[in-house]
Amino acid sequence: MQFRHRKCIPPLAFASTLALLLLFFTTFSHFNGFPFLFSHPVSVVGDSFHFVEHQLKPIPVSTLSSPPRFAYLISGSAGNGNMLRRVLLAIYHPLNQYVVHLDRKASSEERLALERFVKGYKVFKEVGNVRMIVKANLITYRGSTMVANTLHAAAVLLREGGDWDWFINLSASDYPLVSQDDLLHTFSSIPRDLNFIDHTSKIGWKAGQRAKPVIIDSGLYSLRRADVFWIRQRRSVPTAFKLFTGSAWMVLSRPFIEYCIWGWDNLPRKVLMYYSNFLSSPEGYFHTVICNAEAFRNTTVNSDLHFISWDNPPRQHPQYLKLVHMKRMLESNAPFARKFFQNGRLLDKIDSELLYRRQEMFTPGGWCVGGGENGADPCSVVGNSTVLKPGPGAKRLQGLINFLLSDPIFRPRQCE
Repeated sequence: MQFRHRKCIPPLAFASTLALLLLFFTTFSHFNGFPFLFSHPVSVVGDSFHFVEHQLKPIPVSTLSSPPRFAYLISGSAGNGNMLRRVLLAIYHPLNQYVVHLDRKASSEERLALERFVKGYKVFKEVGNVRMIVKANLITYRGSTMVANTLHAAAVLLREGGDWDWFINLSASDYPLVSQDDLLHTFSSIPRDLNFIDHTSKIGWKAGQRAKPVIIDSGLYSLRRADVFWIRQRRSVPTAFKLFTGSAWMVLSRPFIEYCIWGWDNLPRKVLMYYSNFLSSPEGYFHTVICNAEAFRNTTVNSDLHFISWDNPPRQHPQYLKLVHMKRMLESNAPFARKFFQNGRLLDKIDSELLYRRQEMFTPGGWCVGGGENGADPCSVVGNSTVLKPGPGAKRLQGLINFLLSDPIFRPRQCE
């Protein structure tokens, strides 16, 4: 009986890997299904899109004049609907593109309320740069479905988001510490092929506890939410590529995202198949791809641009941030921080003292030209989106960027 059980395990692992690849490629192969997956109509121009290997090649870095454009994924789970709404308002800018995802663990009522907000908000309708994945994905904590969801959102932004320069993934537990005008202004002066990704090849204990065990993410093949589970067989550390690990939060260039999606060599697909059975794959997939890809390893900046407070020694999750962390947050010069309590006092302090944002309103910027009569949001009237009004946050962020790109820090910390 035991022998029969063990014979069934390899096919199960193979099936989970195959399910991840099918989920990934479905994003591209069923273009005509997109109008049913998203909360707005999608136009399809002809049927001339073909996967021809010799036609796949890196797309040049954007030559658009400054300022740049960001493409955001903001994701959450059950009970995060209101927080996703708050984060979206705090990081919104007409130049950017946004995908919002509330996973299948959330109730249909919560997802519908968020969808109505996205579809009905006046500025979102006018500018047309906010999308919600209405057919929610099933996300398993620590499983490869988290990577699949990120790739799904990135594919949508590539297909529908027009011209943008960097992809940023955030959760409902993240919040900005600078305005979008600050961020756009600072990133206007740096090369647009840079990838901000915290990474290291010193995987330490993760070799034995994450790389060698084989896990199955049931979210790849099941409609019901479940956790990952382990199988008895263990595997060796890969020799076809070198493993890297780091933070799951990153700012990735468009050329690198295109490489992960299209994969004009086979590396992104091989690594994706490997990480389909890897515990906490979001902390290793993109890191391993970028540092094993000759075209991109020298574009890495070893930072996730987040302020995160960890216990000593670190635990599985970082500390929840409180008012006592405010001083350290500012001193970090980071543009984002995590984890926050939903609607906590610290968020209100950030809104009032750093973002100058009022409740249920946008973070003000140069694009906001409304008069604010009778307490109305000045950003309810959209002006010239290329007009930026950077504030103190831009100066703080510029200090961090200067440090990260300095000679003693930039090259020595790349893919080490």
